[in-house]
Amino acid sequence: MAGMEQMRAGVLRGLAVFRWLAWIWMATVLALARGNLVAPLTAVALVVVALGVTVWLTVLLRSAPGRLVTAPVVGVEVGVAMALQLVDGFVYRAPHVFTSEQPLGVAWPIAAVLSAGVALGPAAGALTGGALGIARAISSTLNVQPVSDPWLGVLTPEQTLSLVTTTVMFALAGGIAGYAMGLLRAAERRVVEAERSVAALRTREEVARQLHDGVLQTLAVVERRADDPQLARLARDQERQLRTFLQAEPGTSEEGEHLATAVRAAAHRVENAYGNRIEVLVPDDLPELDAHVVAALTGAVGEALTNAGKHSGAGRVVVYAEPDELGGVFVSVRDDGRGFDPTAATAGLGLRRSVCDRVRDVGGEVEIASSPGRGTEVRLTVPDEAAGDATSTPP
Repeated sequence: MAGMEQMRAGVLRGLAVFRWLAWIWMATVLALARGNLVAPLTAVALVVVALGVTVWLTVLLRSAPGRLVTAPVVGVEVGVAMALQLVDGFVYRAPHVFTSEQPLGVAWPIAAVLSAGVALGPAAGALTGGALGIARAISSTLNVQPVSDPWLGVLTPEQTLSLVTTTVMFALAGGIAGYAMGLLRAAERRVVEAERSVAALRTREEVARQLHDGVLQTLAVVERRADDPQLARLARDQERQLRTFLQAEPGTSEEGEHLATAVRAAAHRVENAYGNRIEVLVPDDLPELDAHVVAALTGAVGEALTNAGKHSGAGRVVVYAEPDELGGVFVSVRDDGRGFDPTAATAGLGLRRSVCDRVRDVGGEVEIASSPGRGTEVRLTVPDEAAGDATSTPP
Protein backbone atom coordinates (compact mmCIF):
# COMPACT_ATOMS: atom_id res chain seq x y z
CA MET A 1 0.00 0.00 0.00
CA ALA A 2 2.93 2.35 0.61
CA GLY A 3 3.84 2.09 -3.06
CA MET A 4 0.33 3.09 -4.12
CA GLU A 5 0.42 6.10 -1.80
CA GLN A 6 3.75 7.19 -3.23
CA MET A 7 2.45 6.82 -6.77
CA ARG A 8 -0.65 8.88 -6.02
CA ALA A 9 1.42 11.53 -4.23
CA GLY A 10 3.68 11.81 -7.27
CA VAL A 11 0.73 12.34 -9.60
CA LEU A 12 -0.80 14.95 -7.29
CA ARG A 13 2.51 16.80 -7.04
CA GLY A 14 2.73 16.88 -10.82
CA LEU A 15 -0.79 18.34 -11.01
CA ALA A 16 0.14 20.97 -8.41
CA VAL A 17 3.15 22.08 -10.45
CA PHE A 18 1.03 22.22 -13.62
CA ARG A 19 -1.66 24.22 -11.78
CA TRP A 20 0.83 26.81 -10.57
CA LEU A 21 2.47 27.20 -13.97
CA ALA A 22 -0.95 27.54 -15.61
CA TRP A 23 -2.01 30.19 -13.10
CA ILE A 24 1.19 32.21 -13.66
CA TRP A 25 0.58 32.13 -17.40
CA MET A 26 -3.07 33.10 -16.86
CA ALA A 27 -2.07 36.11 -14.76
CA THR A 28 0.50 37.11 -17.39
CA VAL A 29 -2.06 36.93 -20.19
CA LEU A 30 -4.52 39.01 -18.15
CA ALA A 31 -1.90 41.70 -17.58
CA LEU A 32 -0.94 41.84 -21.26
CA ALA A 33 -4.56 41.88 -22.49
CA ARG A 34 -5.93 44.38 -19.95
CA GLY A 35 -6.55 46.95 -22.70
CA ASN A 36 -9.13 44.68 -24.39
CA LEU A 37 -11.14 44.02 -21.23
CA VAL A 38 -14.67 45.38 -20.86
CA ALA A 39 -15.13 43.90 -17.38
CA PRO A 40 -11.65 44.02 -15.82
CA LEU A 41 -12.85 43.70 -12.24
CA THR A 42 -14.68 40.46 -13.02
CA ALA A 43 -11.64 39.08 -14.81
CA VAL A 44 -9.28 40.01 -11.99
CA ALA A 45 -11.65 38.63 -9.37
CA LEU A 46 -11.80 35.25 -11.10
CA VAL A 47 -8.02 35.09 -11.48
CA VAL A 48 -7.64 35.90 -7.78
CA VAL A 49 -10.17 33.19 -6.89
CA ALA A 50 -8.18 30.75 -9.05
CA LEU A 51 -5.07 31.78 -7.11
CA GLY A 52 -6.84 31.08 -3.83
CA VAL A 53 -7.90 27.62 -5.05
CA THR A 54 -4.36 26.92 -6.24
CA VAL A 55 -2.91 27.86 -2.84
CA TRP A 56 -5.59 25.87 -1.00
CA LEU A 57 -4.95 22.73 -3.05
CA THR A 58 -1.20 23.09 -2.49
CA VAL A 59 -1.74 23.28 1.27
CA LEU A 60 -3.95 20.18 1.12
CA LEU A 61 -1.23 18.36 -0.82
CA ARG A 62 1.08 18.83 2.15
CA SER A 63 -1.38 18.40 5.00
CA ALA A 64 -4.12 16.06 3.75
CA PRO A 65 -3.34 14.70 0.26
CA GLY A 66 -6.16 12.18 0.48
CA ARG A 67 -8.71 15.00 0.32
CA LEU A 68 -7.45 16.05 -3.12
CA VAL A 69 -9.08 12.98 -4.65
CA THR A 70 -12.48 13.54 -3.05
CA ALA A 71 -15.48 14.79 -5.02
CA PRO A 72 -16.09 17.98 -2.96
CA VAL A 73 -12.54 19.26 -3.38
CA VAL A 74 -12.45 18.40 -7.07
CA GLY A 75 -15.86 20.06 -7.44
CA VAL A 76 -14.52 23.38 -6.12
CA GLU A 77 -11.70 23.39 -8.67
CA VAL A 78 -14.05 22.39 -11.49
CA GLY A 79 -16.49 25.14 -10.47
CA VAL A 80 -13.84 27.84 -10.73
CA ALA A 81 -12.67 26.43 -14.07
CA MET A 82 -16.27 26.48 -15.34
CA ALA A 83 -16.62 30.12 -14.29
CA LEU A 84 -13.45 31.05 -16.17
CA GLN A 85 -14.76 29.35 -19.30
CA LEU A 86 -18.22 30.95 -19.13
CA VAL A 87 -17.03 34.48 -18.35
CA ASP A 88 -14.33 34.59 -21.03
CA GLY A 89 -16.71 35.82 -23.73
CA PHE A 90 -18.08 38.63 -21.54
CA VAL A 91 -14.92 40.20 -20.11
CA TYR A 92 -13.28 40.82 -23.52
CA ARG A 93 -14.37 43.13 -26.30
CA ALA A 94 -15.95 41.41 -29.29
CA PRO A 95 -14.72 39.79 -31.34
CA HIS A 96 -12.30 38.19 -28.92
CA VAL A 97 -12.60 34.53 -29.79
CA PHE A 98 -11.19 33.05 -32.98
CA THR A 99 -8.34 35.56 -32.81
CA SER A 100 -4.76 35.31 -31.60
CA GLU A 101 -5.82 36.47 -28.12
CA GLN A 102 -5.63 33.90 -25.34
CA PRO A 103 -8.79 33.00 -23.38
CA LEU A 104 -9.09 34.20 -19.81
CA GLY A 105 -8.44 30.84 -18.18
CA VAL A 106 -5.76 29.78 -20.69
CA ALA A 107 -4.57 26.34 -19.47
CA TRP A 108 -5.71 26.54 -15.84
CA PRO A 109 -9.07 24.78 -16.47
CA ILE A 110 -7.18 21.79 -17.88
CA ALA A 111 -5.82 21.13 -14.37
CA ALA A 112 -9.40 20.75 -13.17
CA VAL A 113 -10.13 18.26 -15.96
CA LEU A 114 -7.04 16.23 -15.09
CA SER A 115 -7.89 16.32 -11.38
CA ALA A 116 -11.37 14.98 -12.07
CA GLY A 117 -9.96 12.13 -14.16
CA VAL A 118 -7.28 11.20 -11.63
CA ALA A 119 -9.60 11.39 -8.63
CA LEU A 120 -12.90 10.12 -9.99
CA GLY A 121 -12.02 7.98 -13.00
CA PRO A 122 -12.11 8.22 -16.80
CA ALA A 123 -15.88 8.73 -17.09
CA ALA A 124 -15.89 11.64 -14.64
CA GLY A 125 -12.83 13.13 -16.33
CA ALA A 126 -14.39 12.92 -19.78
CA LEU A 127 -17.70 14.41 -18.58
CA THR A 128 -15.88 17.26 -16.83
CA GLY A 129 -13.82 18.00 -19.93
CA GLY A 130 -16.93 17.93 -22.11
CA ALA A 131 -18.78 20.28 -19.77
CA LEU A 132 -15.90 22.79 -19.76
CA GLY A 133 -15.67 22.58 -23.54
CA ILE A 134 -19.38 23.29 -23.88
CA ALA A 135 -19.06 26.25 -21.49
CA ARG A 136 -16.23 27.58 -23.65
CA ALA A 137 -18.38 27.16 -26.78
CA ILE A 138 -21.31 29.05 -25.24
CA SER A 139 -19.08 31.89 -24.08
CA SER A 140 -17.37 32.12 -27.48
CA THR A 141 -20.67 32.21 -29.35
CA LEU A 142 -22.01 35.02 -27.15
CA ASN A 143 -18.82 36.97 -27.62
CA VAL A 144 -19.19 36.85 -31.39
CA GLN A 145 -22.95 37.53 -31.44
CA PRO A 146 -24.87 39.56 -28.82
CA VAL A 147 -27.56 37.75 -26.85
CA SER A 148 -30.31 39.91 -28.37
CA ASP A 149 -29.64 38.55 -31.88
CA PRO A 150 -30.57 35.04 -33.08
CA TRP A 151 -27.80 32.45 -32.90
CA LEU A 152 -28.65 30.79 -36.20
CA GLY A 153 -25.89 31.40 -38.65
CA VAL A 154 -23.64 33.15 -36.12
CA LEU A 155 -20.63 30.84 -36.52
CA THR A 156 -18.96 29.70 -39.68
CA PRO A 157 -18.36 25.96 -40.17
CA GLU A 158 -14.67 26.47 -39.41
CA GLN A 159 -15.47 28.24 -36.13
CA THR A 160 -17.97 25.56 -35.16
CA LEU A 161 -15.38 22.87 -35.88
CA SER A 162 -12.87 24.75 -33.74
CA LEU A 163 -15.23 24.80 -30.74
CA VAL A 164 -16.16 21.14 -31.20
CA THR A 165 -12.49 20.22 -31.39
CA THR A 166 -11.80 22.11 -28.17
CA THR A 167 -14.63 20.27 -26.42
CA VAL A 168 -13.43 16.88 -27.66
CA MET A 169 -9.87 17.62 -26.61
CA PHE A 170 -11.00 18.61 -23.12
CA ALA A 171 -13.04 15.40 -22.82
CA LEU A 172 -10.16 13.27 -24.10
CA ALA A 173 -7.75 14.86 -21.63
CA GLY A 174 -10.00 13.99 -18.69
CA GLY A 175 -10.78 10.49 -19.94
CA ILE A 176 -7.19 9.61 -20.71
CA ALA A 177 -5.99 10.96 -17.36
CA GLY A 178 -8.53 8.80 -15.55
CA TYR A 179 -7.73 5.76 -17.67
CA ALA A 180 -3.98 6.14 -17.18
CA MET A 181 -4.44 6.52 -13.43
CA GLY A 182 -6.57 3.37 -13.40
CA LEU A 183 -3.84 1.45 -15.20
CA LEU A 184 -1.25 2.70 -12.73
CA ARG A 185 -3.39 1.65 -9.79
CA ALA A 186 -4.00 -1.80 -11.29
CA ALA A 187 -0.30 -2.24 -12.02
CA GLU A 188 0.60 -1.16 -8.50
CA ARG A 189 -1.91 -3.63 -7.03
CA ARG A 190 -0.37 -6.44 -9.08
CA VAL A 191 3.10 -5.45 -7.91
CA VAL A 192 1.97 -5.39 -4.28
CA GLU A 193 0.29 -8.79 -4.64
CA ALA A 194 3.40 -10.23 -6.27
CA GLU A 195 5.60 -8.83 -3.51
CA ARG A 196 3.31 -10.35 -0.89
CA SER A 197 3.37 -13.71 -2.66
CA VAL A 198 7.16 -13.68 -2.91
CA ALA A 199 7.48 -12.67 0.74
CA ALA A 200 5.07 -15.41 1.80
CA LEU A 201 6.93 -17.99 -0.27
CA ARG A 202 10.28 -16.95 1.17
CA THR A 203 8.87 -17.10 4.68
CA ARG A 204 7.40 -20.52 4.02
CA GLU A 205 10.68 -21.80 2.59
CA GLU A 206 12.59 -20.47 5.60
CA VAL A 207 10.15 -22.09 8.04
CA ALA A 208 10.26 -25.33 6.05
CA ARG A 209 14.06 -25.34 6.10
CA GLN A 210 14.17 -24.74 9.83
CA LEU A 211 11.53 -27.37 10.55
CA HIS A 212 13.20 -29.89 8.26
CA ASP A 213 16.58 -29.34 9.88
CA GLY A 214 15.18 -29.48 13.39
CA VAL A 215 11.66 -30.57 14.22
CA LEU A 216 11.08 -33.09 11.40
CA GLN A 217 14.40 -34.82 11.93
CA THR A 218 13.79 -34.98 15.67
CA LEU A 219 10.35 -36.51 15.13
CA ALA A 220 11.83 -39.07 12.74
CA VAL A 221 14.45 -40.08 15.35
CA VAL A 222 11.76 -40.37 18.04
CA GLU A 223 9.64 -42.51 15.71
CA ARG A 224 12.49 -44.93 14.96
CA ARG A 225 13.88 -45.25 18.47
CA ALA A 226 10.79 -45.02 20.67
CA ASP A 227 9.94 -48.22 22.52
CA ASP A 228 6.43 -47.03 23.25
CA PRO A 229 4.18 -47.70 20.18
CA GLN A 230 1.88 -44.83 21.08
CA LEU A 231 4.78 -42.39 21.25
CA ALA A 232 6.10 -43.61 17.90
CA ARG A 233 2.67 -43.25 16.30
CA LEU A 234 2.26 -39.74 17.78
CA ALA A 235 5.66 -38.70 16.41
CA ARG A 236 4.78 -40.15 13.01
CA ASP A 237 1.42 -38.33 12.95
CA GLN A 238 3.02 -35.02 13.88
CA GLU A 239 5.73 -35.47 11.29
CA ARG A 240 3.14 -36.26 8.62
CA GLN A 241 1.00 -33.22 9.48
CA LEU A 242 4.01 -30.92 9.32
CA ARG A 243 5.14 -32.37 6.00
CA THR A 244 1.62 -32.01 4.60
CA PHE A 245 1.53 -28.35 5.62
CA LEU A 246 4.98 -27.61 4.21
CA GLN A 247 4.34 -29.45 0.95
CA ALA A 248 1.08 -27.59 0.28
CA GLU A 249 2.13 -25.10 -2.41
CA PRO A 250 0.51 -21.62 -2.37
CA GLY A 251 -1.32 -20.78 -5.57
CA THR A 252 -2.04 -24.41 -6.43
CA SER A 253 -4.80 -24.85 -8.98
CA GLU A 254 -8.08 -26.34 -7.85
CA GLU A 255 -7.54 -29.61 -9.74
CA GLY A 256 -3.92 -29.92 -8.62
CA GLU A 257 -5.01 -29.44 -5.03
CA HIS A 258 -7.58 -32.18 -5.48
CA LEU A 259 -4.93 -34.66 -6.64
CA ALA A 260 -2.57 -33.69 -3.83
CA THR A 261 -5.30 -34.04 -1.22
CA ALA A 262 -6.35 -37.44 -2.50
CA VAL A 263 -2.78 -38.75 -2.66
CA ARG A 264 -2.01 -37.49 0.84
CA ALA A 265 -5.15 -39.18 2.15
CA ALA A 266 -4.00 -42.46 0.57
CA ALA A 267 -0.54 -42.00 2.06
CA HIS A 268 -2.08 -41.33 5.47
CA ARG A 269 -4.02 -44.60 5.34
CA VAL A 270 -0.95 -46.62 4.38
CA GLU A 271 1.17 -44.98 7.08
CA ASN A 272 -1.40 -45.85 9.72
CA ALA A 273 -1.69 -49.40 8.48
CA TYR A 274 1.96 -50.35 7.89
CA GLY A 275 4.07 -47.68 9.60
CA ASN A 276 5.99 -46.52 6.55
CA ARG A 277 7.20 -42.94 6.32
CA ILE A 278 5.65 -41.49 3.15
CA GLU A 279 6.57 -38.11 1.69
CA VAL A 280 4.23 -36.56 -0.90
CA LEU A 281 5.67 -33.91 -3.25
CA VAL A 282 3.15 -32.25 -5.58
CA PRO A 283 4.05 -28.98 -7.43
CA ASP A 284 1.69 -26.11 -8.13
CA ASP A 285 1.77 -26.25 -11.93
CA LEU A 286 0.07 -29.54 -12.71
CA PRO A 287 -2.25 -29.56 -15.74
CA GLU A 288 -5.98 -29.68 -15.08
CA LEU A 289 -7.19 -33.20 -14.35
CA ASP A 290 -10.68 -34.61 -14.73
CA ALA A 291 -12.19 -36.22 -11.65
CA HIS A 292 -11.98 -39.76 -13.07
CA VAL A 293 -8.30 -39.25 -13.96
CA VAL A 294 -7.61 -38.08 -10.39
CA ALA A 295 -9.46 -41.14 -9.08
CA ALA A 296 -7.46 -43.50 -11.32
CA LEU A 297 -4.12 -41.97 -10.36
CA THR A 298 -5.03 -41.93 -6.67
CA GLY A 299 -6.09 -45.57 -6.80
CA ALA A 300 -2.91 -46.57 -8.57
CA VAL A 301 -0.75 -44.64 -6.13
CA GLY A 302 -2.64 -46.17 -3.21
CA GLU A 303 -2.02 -49.68 -4.55
CA ALA A 304 1.68 -48.95 -5.05
CA LEU A 305 1.93 -47.59 -1.51
CA THR A 306 0.10 -50.58 -0.10
CA ASN A 307 2.43 -52.93 -1.91
CA ALA A 308 5.42 -51.06 -0.49
CA GLY A 309 3.95 -51.26 2.99
CA LYS A 310 2.97 -54.94 2.87
CA HIS A 311 5.70 -56.61 0.85
CA SER A 312 8.78 -54.44 0.32
CA GLY A 313 9.82 -53.78 3.89
CA ALA A 314 10.45 -50.15 2.93
CA GLY A 315 11.18 -47.64 5.65
CA ARG A 316 10.60 -44.61 3.42
CA VAL A 317 8.44 -44.01 0.36
CA VAL A 318 8.35 -40.87 -1.80
CA VAL A 319 5.41 -39.93 -4.02
CA TYR A 320 6.41 -37.32 -6.58
CA ALA A 321 4.28 -35.65 -9.27
CA GLU A 322 5.17 -33.19 -12.01
CA PRO A 323 3.91 -32.07 -15.45
CA ASP A 324 5.62 -33.99 -18.21
CA GLU A 325 7.16 -32.50 -21.34
CA LEU A 326 4.08 -33.22 -23.47
CA GLY A 327 1.59 -31.46 -21.21
CA GLY A 328 0.45 -34.49 -19.25
CA VAL A 329 1.19 -35.63 -15.69
CA PHE A 330 3.98 -37.87 -14.40
CA VAL A 331 3.72 -39.54 -10.97
CA SER A 332 6.42 -41.61 -9.31
CA VAL A 333 6.11 -43.88 -6.26
CA ARG A 334 9.56 -44.94 -5.09
CA ASP A 335 10.48 -46.97 -2.00
CA ASP A 336 13.74 -48.10 -0.40
CA GLY A 337 12.54 -51.66 0.16
CA ARG A 338 13.94 -55.01 -0.82
CA GLY A 339 12.77 -54.83 -4.44
CA PHE A 340 12.26 -57.80 -6.74
CA ASP A 341 13.32 -59.26 -10.08
CA PRO A 342 10.92 -57.95 -12.76
CA THR A 343 11.84 -60.86 -15.09
CA ALA A 344 10.40 -63.42 -12.69
CA ALA A 345 7.04 -64.74 -13.88
CA THR A 346 5.14 -64.07 -10.67
CA ALA A 347 7.20 -61.28 -9.15
CA GLY A 348 5.24 -58.04 -9.07
CA LEU A 349 2.27 -59.61 -10.86
CA GLY A 350 -0.29 -58.24 -8.42
CA LEU A 351 1.33 -54.82 -8.51
CA ARG A 352 1.15 -54.75 -12.29
CA ARG A 353 -2.49 -55.77 -12.40
CA SER A 354 -3.74 -53.48 -9.61
CA VAL A 355 -1.85 -50.43 -10.86
CA CYS A 356 -1.65 -50.86 -14.63
CA ASP A 357 -5.34 -51.52 -15.22
CA ARG A 358 -6.39 -48.32 -13.46
CA VAL A 359 -3.98 -46.07 -15.33
CA ARG A 360 -4.43 -47.66 -18.74
CA ASP A 361 -8.21 -47.28 -18.46
CA VAL A 362 -7.71 -43.49 -18.59
CA GLY A 363 -5.20 -43.63 -21.44
CA GLY A 364 -2.07 -43.62 -19.31
CA GLU A 365 1.02 -45.79 -19.13
CA VAL A 366 2.80 -47.57 -16.28
CA GLU A 367 6.44 -48.54 -15.90
CA ILE A 368 7.79 -50.55 -12.98
CA ALA A 369 11.51 -50.45 -12.24
CA SER A 370 12.93 -52.70 -9.53
CA SER A 371 15.85 -54.92 -8.65
CA PRO A 372 16.61 -57.03 -5.59
CA GLY A 373 17.96 -54.93 -2.75
CA ARG A 374 17.49 -51.63 -4.59
CA GLY A 375 13.86 -50.81 -3.96
CA THR A 376 11.03 -50.28 -6.43
CA GLU A 377 9.78 -47.33 -8.45
CA VAL A 378 6.35 -47.24 -10.07
CA ARG A 379 6.12 -44.59 -12.80
CA LEU A 380 2.68 -43.42 -13.93
CA THR A 381 2.18 -41.18 -16.97
CA VAL A 382 -1.11 -39.65 -18.10
CA PRO A 383 -0.90 -37.87 -21.48
CA ASP A 384 -2.22 -34.39 -22.24
CA GLU A 385 -5.32 -35.72 -23.99
CA ALA A 386 -6.42 -37.64 -20.92
CA ALA A 387 -5.34 -35.05 -18.34
CA GLY A 388 -7.16 -32.09 -19.80
CA ASP A 389 -10.15 -33.65 -21.57
CA ALA A 390 -13.03 -32.10 -19.66
CA THR A 391 -15.56 -33.97 -21.77
CA SER A 392 -14.19 -37.41 -20.94
CA THR A 393 -16.34 -39.80 -18.99
CA PRO A 394 -15.14 -42.48 -16.64
CA PRO A 395 -14.62 -45.88 -18.28
